[in-house]
This record gives sequence, C-alpha cells and structure tokens, in this order.
Amino acid sequence: MSLVSVKAHFKQWNRDGDVMEFETSSATVDEAAKTIGVLPARIAKTISFRGAEEKAILIVAAGDAKVDNKKFRLKFGFKPRMLTPDEVLEQTGHAIGGVCPFGLKNDLEVYLDVSMQRFETVFPACGSTNSAIELTKDELFQYSSAIEWLDVCKGWEEEQILSNVSQQLEV
Repeated sequence: MSLVSVKAHFKQWNRDGDVMEFETSSATVDEAAKTIGVLPARIAKTISFRGAEEKAILIVAAGDAKVDNKKFRLKFGFKPRMLTPDEVLEQTGHAIGGVCPFGLKNDLEVYLDVSMQRFETVFPACGSTNSAIELTKDELFQYSSAIEWLDVCKGWEEEQILSNVSQQLEV
C-alpha cells in the first residue's frame, strides 16, 4: 500500500513512472547503494523523531550522515528520540526500510539536512524496501514539502574532507 501512496503522490508531477522497483532489497543505506550502484552517501535516508504534540518530524539526510544530538536539540528545543518501528508505520504509513517523505499517512513536518547538498541528485526510498527515485535537491525539497534545509547531522563532513584530499592527491 505504501508504494502505491508514493506513486500517487508523484503522479501530480508526472513522476510516478520514475519510481524504480528492484528485485533486491534497498531497505538499508548500504543495500540501496549497492542495488542502485551509487555511493552510500547519495542515499537520502529518512529518519523519524518524536515531535511536539505526538506528531513525528522527519529528517532526510545523506546516507553517511548521523544526527548530532546537540545540533538537533539547539534547533528543535528537545532531545531527539527516534520512533519505534510501529510508531513509524502509524505516523508515516511506511514501514522501516521504505520510509520516505512522500505519500505520508499524516501531515508531518519534513526537514532536509545540508549533508545532501554536496550532490546533484540523491536517491530516497519510495515507501517499500525495494524502491527508490532519483531526485535533484530542488525536486526533493518540492516533492517532500520540506520546511527548510537545516544542519543537524555530523560525520559526513569528515567523509567530504577525505574525498577532497583524495581528489587533490590524484591531480
């Protein structure tokens, strides 16, 4: 059902045909990267947290990023607490492994982390454990009805620095 709601969501932009479905799992960042054939960092993972008034908030971040508790607390004013798998399904309509900011069961706040801005395109899931779509940063912002780009993650900067150093050494 979840994949159906995501395809219906993308139909308004005539992008439902761009949803990719795979024979193999894309439920984790590593599985999705291997299945699609891209760096794990280009997988746009959606993480759900308890928000205000029993509503979840969704943070979409690069596959190599981790939520930084301090940055999160400074931005939102409370400690980040991830939802249980049952709560994720109840709030988003998507099961773990297919969670995305599209075709949501409830009207949830969606935020995009700056960790994804280093890529032209990223690959978020599409509601199932074997689906994804390639989107530009602007498309991801528009199609997810994101509130804003924010900086609440860590870990990816180190990867970016190592990549830059590696590229410079090759020159």
